[in-house]
Amino acid sequence: MAFGFTVIKNDPGTRARLGRLVTPHGEVQTPVFMPVGTQATVKTMSPEDLKALGPAKTDGGYSARSRSAGGAEIILSNTYHLYLRPGQELIARMGGLHRFMSWDRPILTDSGGYQVFSHSQLRKITEEGVKFQSHLDGSYHFLTPESATLIQEALGADIIMCFDECPPYPSTFDYVKESTDRTLRWARRCRDTKKRDDQALFGIIQGGMHRELRLESAARTVEIGFDGYAIGGLSVGETKPLMYEMAGYAAEAVPEDRPRYLMGVGTPEDLLECACLGIDMFDCVMPTRNARTGTLFTSFGKMNIKNAKFSEDEAPVDPECSCYACRNFSRAYLRHLYSAGEILGMRLNTIHNLHYYLTLMDNIRDAIREDRLTDFRREFYLKQEVEKC
Repeated sequence: MAFGFTVIKNDPGTRARLGRLVTPHGEVQTPVFMPVGTQATVKTMSPEDLKALGPAKTDGGYSARSRSAGGAEIILSNTYHLYLRPGQELIARMGGLHRFMSWDRPILTDSGGYQVFSHSQLRKITEEGVKFQSHLDGSYHFLTPESATLIQEALGADIIMCFDECPPYPSTFDYVKESTDRTLRWARRCRDTKKRDDQALFGIIQGGMHRELRLESAARTVEIGFDGYAIGGLSVGETKPLMYEMAGYAAEAVPEDRPRYLMGVGTPEDLLECACLGIDMFDCVMPTRNARTGTLFTSFGKMNIKNAKFSEDEAPVDPECSCYACRNFSRAYLRHLYSAGEILGMRLNTIHNLHYYLTLMDNIRDAIREDRLTDFRREFYLKQEVEKC
C-alpha cells in the first residue's frame, strides 16, 4: 500500500484540518500524537497497552466518535539509539522494526540528528556529516545524510526523516543561516539516497527563530520535493509565543496536500495551539517522562502525585478519565507506588498520561469535524485552570 495523505475537512475558525495518513501498516487519523518508543519500546508499555489507550472502542473496534482504530495508531522510534544498540543490521535480520518489536501499526523513525547535535561536547560537524562519540561507550561514529537514510531503510519504518542540523537557541543569524543551508544540502542527499518505495521520506524545515530563514527553508525544502514536511528546531528554549509564530510561518509554507509534522512538541497546550495552526503530527517524550517522575496530566491541569496531600485521597487521578489507572486505582495508591519506587507506579502513570494525550487528540479531531474547535479551545483553557499564552 502506497503512502498517501488526504485532507478531509478544514476548520472554519482556525487553520486546523482533519486528515488521513495511509501507510503500508495502516491508516492514521490526524491531527495525531505519536508516543515515543526511543529504543523500540514505549517505556513500561506493551504493544497491546498502546492499542488499548484513548477513547473506548465500540464492538466494531472503532471509537464511536472518531472512527479511528483506537489506541496509538502510530509510534516513533529513534534512529540514533537503535543504530548504537542493537544495530540496524540485527533488526533487519530479525525481519525489520515492526516484527522485532511486535508492532503491526505504522512507525516513524527520526534521523538521529537531534540526538547527535544535543551531545555538543561529543560531536564535530562537517559538510560531509557528523563525527560523534557514543554516549554508551565513547566509541567514535560518523553519521552522514546517506548513512542516516540507509539505517532507516534497514529499520523499515513507514515514515523516515531527512538528516538535519538543529541549531541551538540562541544562535546568531549567520550561524542559523549556515546551518539551515547545510540542512538543505543534506536533504537533497537524503532524497537521492532513498531507494525503498514503501517508505515515505519527510524533509525538515529549519531556520531558527528568524522568519525569513524559516520561509526560505520551507520554500527550498518543498522545491526538493518530499512526501511530507517536518518543522524542526523548536521547543529548544524559546518562548511559547515565539515557538507558535515560527511553527505557523513554516506550516503556511507547506503545500496543503502534504502532512505537517512538528517535531518534539510538546505540552497539551502546545498540541492544541499548533493543531489550530494546521499542524498534523506531533511527538514528545513529555507524557512518558513526566509519568516516570510522578507528574500527571489531567482535564484540570497537571498533578504532582508525589504530593503528601494525596496520601489518603480515594479519588481517581481524573474523574473524567476512563483509562485503566483511573478506573481501578486511587490517587493514594499511585502516590504509595511512587514513594515505594514500585515499577507498577511508573506503568500506571504512563498509561494515564498517554491515554490523556490520545484522548485530547481525539477530542480535537471531533471538534474540527463538528465545526466547534474554537469553542473547544476556550473550554479547554477554562477547565485547565491555566493561563493561555
